[in-house]
Amino acid sequence: MYLPHRTWPDLGEYVAEESLAIVPVGSTEQHGPHLPEGTDHMIAEALAREASERTGYLCTPPITVGVSPHHRQFHGTMWVDAPVFRDYVENLSRNLTYHGIDRIVYVNAHGGNVPHLREVGRRLHEDEVAFACEWMWDESIPELIEEVFETPGPHGGPKETAMIMHVARKLVREDRLEAARDGGVQAVADEQPSVEGARVFYDAIEVTDNGVLGDQTDATPEVGEELFEAATGALIRLLEWLDDRPFAHLMPEPHVEPRPGSRR
Repeated sequence: MYLPHRTWPDLGEYVAEESLAIVPVGSTEQHGPHLPEGTDHMIAEALAREASERTGYLCTPPITVGVSPHHRQFHGTMWVDAPVFRDYVENLSRNLTYHGIDRIVYVNAHGGNVPHLREVGRRLHEDEVAFACEWMWDESIPELIEEVFETPGPHGGPKETAMIMHVARKLVREDRLEAARDGGVQAVADEQPSVEGARVFYDAIEVTDNGVLGDQTDATPEVGEELFEAATGALIRLLEWLDDRPFAHLMPEPHVEPRPGSRR
């Protein structure tokens, strides 16, 4: 069930029976010379909507701009500061709780969003208004990614390239795959980004001239479909697990005895 395509009575019928929502979250940022700037939010929305179609759970519109200042030197990258992002996601989530939602899965496809989505989840959890968790698609299928790619790369690499080949192939500049590989780096470790245990870079351009890592020539639409199906299956299992949990079991445990103020 995709929220923008439904009427308010439809949504009333949904929350009368269900209380779970899927929120796709991504970014609009450079993904090298071969991938569109909307790569992350396109992957997140495609996975979220596919899982929604197969299960009937509510899917919201995507959050398309995230925490991406580390890509700011490349044309077209958009971002919001981390506190603004956290407050926006929290406000959107509390809006959902007003309508009867008490559990949320942030279907995320941008690494820069991870700690901030987890912080929003913590705020909602501590207030006992909802259980919200961040789900990162590639972290749900690490064995498969390791199996199909020799150098998957954390950004703009073959795993993201293959996924976009599957969901929006016309937007991939396949004539630039070799240039993307040759102008970037195979892995962050190749650039020695740490000194004596300290991470000594902040922006992507300090590591890779064209903004990408990994060997993009390993990507194919067929592998993208395999990744998409596997990740969708993992997401559906998470949604079903969360839906089956009693709300009380998702809320914080009480303070150990003696509880604060118990002697008053």
